Amino acid sequence: MEFTEAYKQSGPCCFSPNARFIAVAVDYRLVIRDTLSLKVVQLFSCLDKISYIEWALDSEYILCGLYKRPMIQAWSLIQPEWTCKIDEGPAGIAYARWSPDSRHILTTSDFQLRLTVWSLVNTACVHVQWPKHASKGVSFTQDGKFAAICTRHDCKDYINLLSCHNWEIMGVFAVDTLDLADIQWSPDDSAIVIWDSPLEYKVLVYSPDGRCLFKYQAYESGLGVKSVSWSPCGQFLAIGSYDQMLRVLSYLTWKTFAEFTHLSNVRAPCCAAIFKEVDEPLQIGMSELSLSGDYMQGNSDAPEGHYSVRYDVTEVPITLPCQKPPADKPNPKQGIGLMSWSNDSQYVCTRNDSMPTILWIWDMRHLELAAILVQKDPIRAAVWDPTCTRLVLCTGSSHLYMWTPSGAYCVSVPLSQFNVTDLKWNSDGSCLLLKDKESFCCAAAPLPPDESSDYSSDD
Repeated sequence: MEFTEAYKQSGPCCFSPNARFIAVAVDYRLVIRDTLSLKVVQLFSCLDKISYIEWALDSEYILCGLYKRPMIQAWSLIQPEWTCKIDEGPAGIAYARWSPDSRHILTTSDFQLRLTVWSLVNTACVHVQWPKHASKGVSFTQDGKFAAICTRHDCKDYINLLSCHNWEIMGVFAVDTLDLADIQWSPDDSAIVIWDSPLEYKVLVYSPDGRCLFKYQAYESGLGVKSVSWSPCGQFLAIGSYDQMLRVLSYLTWKTFAEFTHLSNVRAPCCAAIFKEVDEPLQIGMSELSLSGDYMQGNSDAPEGHYSVRYDVTEVPITLPCQKPPADKPNPKQGIGLMSWSNDSQYVCTRNDSMPTILWIWDMRHLELAAILVQKDPIRAAVWDPTCTRLVLCTGSSHLYMWTPSGAYCVSVPLSQFNVTDLKWNSDGSCLLLKDKESFCCAAAPLPPDESSDYSSDD
């Protein structure tokens, strides 16, 4: 892998949808860089520190959330002199997002008083009263023609269907939830899935006309749903629960066809490959020893403590490190808190929050556990390559960790004092954006040869 030098950042960073640009927040400034050269293409000055940025889907516009103000500013890469400022006054702004047509901005006011659709074309605005959540509870169809917005009034949850053409309400129907948590359209736009708060295990599937197609409840007592995700192909619905299980439903029959448990003791007949991160002391030969000033001062590029890391392949049985959450504190750290599908829907990775250093990779073709990655530190992020079956994760260390069906390997980041706390792929899978606390860099990520690479060694 090839790495760029580190650049300053103080907040959100993200690739444009067309993969050509990187938007970086540096205090009050929005810096737009070219993805290939990392040269500054545009520089915009905002009125306050940038808390949030989001690209429009056409990559021509970008919005900045100045939530301390509170205010939204939008900018155009095509017309740098064009500016837009959205201020809700005393109502405030808790969250903002783009519509699929890239010409409307949806803002949610503080205390969820109203959701407002602002047009960049004719400055018109449309209000939806009592949105259920600030950043959640809104989902768009894949074709961008309709929006489903969750609202709550009179102690009841509702789904509002709006046309994204004129933003007229096409229909409203009540849903059978006690406290709706979130909503997602199916990838083929034929159904809407919603789920209840953790206090009530309930997953409901509705048709756009308001008919309840399916109701799923795995158990009644105990905390319920923690994460829900459609597979990219639209054939599977994965549900991660607080009981530390992943359940997968078929879209055709709405039946559960797979249940995956996350146990701390892994025994035979488990056939999964288990990769354990271990320290590897650097081997220094006699010919490399020197009494020069460079050696006496130390090599700043060498990993701290002169250690690199690698994966060891471990056999079963194995006991995985597990943390038992305290029973007297809310929001226990257990259950499936991280869940992500591969781009071809053949694999899904999960993290059970009571085992934060373990990443599980499940094979949906054979309905079995494909691999377990045992890290030294808690997993911060795990993202799939959007173009192939390759998973990259970070743990807040100076290394990247990659898994493919052929194996797993570690990559050292050759930047001094750079610890990867978050990462993102660009849309064409050619580049990774790596974030440290106050800086970022990019890494070109070519696919390694399947036959010749040694996946258990440090790269």
